[in-house]
Amino acid sequence: MQIGNLNVVRLALLGSALCAAAAAQAAAKAGAAADLILTNARVYTVEKAQPWAGAVSIKDGHIQAVGSAAAVGKHRGPNTQVVDLGGRLLMPAFGDAHAHPVFGGMSYARCSLHTGKTIEDYQRIIAGCVNSTPGTAAIYGFGWLDALFPPSGLPRKEVLDAVSKDRPLIFTSVGGHSMWLNSKALALAKITKDTPDPANGQIDRDPKSGEPSGSLQEAAMELADSVIPPPTQADAETAIAYTAKMLNSLGVTSWHDAGVDYEEDGSSPTITAYRAVRDRGDLHQHVTIALKWKNERGLDQLPAMQRAFDKTKALGFTSNSVKFYVDGVIPQKTAAMLAPYEDAHDHSHATKGAPQISEDVLKQAVTALDAKGVQAYFHAIGDGAVRETLDAVEAARATNGPSDTRPMVAHLNIVDPADQPRFAKLNMTAQFQAAWAANYPYMDLTKQAVGPTRSTYIYPAGSILKYGGRLAYGADWPVGTANPFEGLEVAVTRTNFDLPTTGPLLPGESVTLEQAVAAHTIDVAYVNHLDTQLGSIAKGKFADLIVVDRDIFSIPITDVSKAKVLVTFFEGKPVYGDLATLTR
Repeated sequence: MQIGNLNVVRLALLGSALCAAAAAQAAAKAGAAADLILTNARVYTVEKAQPWAGAVSIKDGHIQAVGSAAAVGKHRGPNTQVVDLGGRLLMPAFGDAHAHPVFGGMSYARCSLHTGKTIEDYQRIIAGCVNSTPGTAAIYGFGWLDALFPPSGLPRKEVLDAVSKDRPLIFTSVGGHSMWLNSKALALAKITKDTPDPANGQIDRDPKSGEPSGSLQEAAMELADSVIPPPTQADAETAIAYTAKMLNSLGVTSWHDAGVDYEEDGSSPTITAYRAVRDRGDLHQHVTIALKWKNERGLDQLPAMQRAFDKTKALGFTSNSVKFYVDGVIPQKTAAMLAPYEDAHDHSHATKGAPQISEDVLKQAVTALDAKGVQAYFHAIGDGAVRETLDAVEAARATNGPSDTRPMVAHLNIVDPADQPRFAKLNMTAQFQAAWAANYPYMDLTKQAVGPTRSTYIYPAGSILKYGGRLAYGADWPVGTANPFEGLEVAVTRTNFDLPTTGPLLPGESVTLEQAVAAHTIDVAYVNHLDTQLGSIAKGKFADLIVVDRDIFSIPITDVSKAKVLVTFFEGKPVYGDLATLTR
């Protein structure tokens, strides 16, 4: 009896093995054997028709199948790697619609002030940079916070003079719109009481003496270019590689570089650096590149821009976008507003701020580019600048008719209620920095500058969605956190994850977690014209995926910012993390 039972078991096992072998042979013969199967997972696809699944198979870098473990298991072949995710969350990798990879990477490679929390911290860090850098060249760095210099956000030269009067000290703000110099740097740059403000720029001055006080705004920063040690090609390559690796660790596998310079012949040192990093295998990102509109010029720059597009595409990068810097920032009163700033009396600049591109030029440029199928990408912070961008796209639509250029506006700190429905009407994407929509010191400066009424129009993400508009998220790193999970939490709670006691900022403008995830995945792919290739888990798309250490859809929303990426896949290959650790 025992022998008979044993034989039955042996026959059953043999039959099972033969069936598995037959299935594997059939799959291999049909060319359908997967390279990798990720199974026993909570798969969030971002696909409305099938938002959840249990397994995914990958072949040749693409999604081969998504569905139940049994259905996907049919693609298992003799050489298929199968990884049991133990019920972990598997979702599409994030995209970032607004990145500054070179600026960001360099801002940490030079004298970085990002870790400083006080003015005394800045002085200590800068003194260390001076002591560790022999010679007489300028010490240049990034990362000071406007909020540490209330109420105007303008630092003074005396603070840097206390560190060194002999070495030129020059530091760009975390937002990149302001520069802080000591007396030595001002002297070497030949910036004096008599130096006029350049177009679209401002030299901040002492209200009593009229002398330069130590900060420069917008185009005035170019006055210090001659003093700053220029970055080398190797510096740019190091910065891009640093950014790519850092964003991979956060689950990001695609970005839109928000403004690249180019030469008259269409060449660009930045694009050359991108190619070098890619060719040596250190760029695991789908890169989309926006060329920077030169505000000091007009439509005469279009031919050179086309040459730059052609050369960039020839090198294998997506480039069909132009970045317009329409205005500045609110605390320094360089953002263009529809009505005067509340406290404009203490500032010599125009009371409403001023756009950096005239309305007529912007309309002509956007219309001309739209006719060629080029995407318009705007920096607009004040409600006046936002309206100017909407009007420009509306003018292009009136002249050219409907198009699929997918224009987008970044930042949108203040959007007048009359303009909030226009995003849907113009098929224009609102590109927010999700983590910024919260109460923190910089927001205090913003509210003070715009007053109580306009403070109810800050980052109106929920309203734009309600009117049928589309959102896409971009971190604007290094200005803000690059961690998508931190941004997702703020998008839903409108509360700073580091300062929960400050309470929510306009909680009625929150979005759902599902909407926020879409804005960081499929909608980024959409504005990058890559939505047929990226942004969701669907058959045929690139296998850009992340395994997360917790299911963000089943935990308290205030814990989402704590989520960590365990493994990031770029085109089916792990580029961050180790698959082996998932099965231990």
